[in-house]
Amino acid sequence: MQIADIIRRSRQFAFEKFYSSMTSAGVRRTLDKDRFSLEDLAALLSDEAQGHLEPMANRAAMLTRQHFGNVIFIFTPLYISNFCDNRCAYCSFAAQHEIGRKQLSFDEIRAETQRIAETGIRHILVLTGEARVSTSFEYVRESIAIIAERFSSIGIEMYPMSRAQYASLVDSGVDSLTLYQEVYDEDAYRAVHAGGPKQDYGFRLEAPDRACSGGVRAVTVGALLGLGDMRREMYSLAHHVRYLQDTYPDVEVSVSVPRIRPLVRDFAVPYPVSERQLVQIVAAFRLVFPHVGITLSTRESKKIRDGMLPLGITKMSAGVSTAVGGHSKNPSTTQFEIADTRSVDEMRADLLANGFQAVMHDWHRRLVGVKETL
Repeated sequence: MQIADIIRRSRQFAFEKFYSSMTSAGVRRTLDKDRFSLEDLAALLSDEAQGHLEPMANRAAMLTRQHFGNVIFIFTPLYISNFCDNRCAYCSFAAQHEIGRKQLSFDEIRAETQRIAETGIRHILVLTGEARVSTSFEYVRESIAIIAERFSSIGIEMYPMSRAQYASLVDSGVDSLTLYQEVYDEDAYRAVHAGGPKQDYGFRLEAPDRACSGGVRAVTVGALLGLGDMRREMYSLAHHVRYLQDTYPDVEVSVSVPRIRPLVRDFAVPYPVSERQLVQIVAAFRLVFPHVGITLSTRESKKIRDGMLPLGITKMSAGVSTAVGGHSKNPSTTQFEIADTRSVDEMRADLLANGFQAVMHDWHRRLVGVKETL
């Protein structure tokens, strides 16, 4: 069964009927299980489960330490272009906004990567808007080759590509993909994507498949919290995760749980997600997916990020700018406001104070397939 069919089936789950019979005792019975199903995820995201956040959090913390130890993987984003042809209602980079547009030259990319590398970080996430003429695939591929000179692990968060293009980027140095479906509800998706190539729901949904078959070692998926009903969206995300795990067992699958942040123009969030619900989401996903990495971005405040560390978080960004050229003196308009502005050094110190180890380099593509010699 293809992913589009799986997601459509997930949207047909009878939430109203399921929750009408949900009781506090039912949540307790769910928490008593040794292993959890996707239907159990729905139970753990229910209103009734709000009264059981403490035991959920305690078990999530135990599972996280069991499978990931006390390490938090640190990365930073690098925006190389904010040109975009899409008309997304919620994004500052969208084509309808009159903002300063900028695309880094190859020399500027070298300068940016040097500044980032000086912090000690070796894992980087490269981002662009979706403008396939100005920000061509050839430009992206050459940019990746330059970035690979300084970084051992390169992720991309860019417009969806073909399998051949993903394979070519893997050859240039990319080893992971981050791609949010934004919202799994097709009607809501159409409503917030008024124009541009991003209107193609299916092409975006199938992009992680193409990247996995193209050779990436890791993929992170997610939904932008606030665009659709939280429970239905997270239930669909869970089906997406399970599908990727089953279809590509050699690929490391992770999730990210970003909430909408302010942008250049007011956007009324249709389905606001509270901090308490965010905690519930992270704990529930850790219980159902004990081996899956969970990223918490700088969209959240220092207080929230530090408080949620034990609950299942395994990866965090630091030293972040969401502007093109943000690590230099002449940055562009930011994509969204950052809530946690800590530098890499500050993040490392705070993690240590909270009993965690910041890992900034745990993978190197050049060592893949290299046999140890005695």
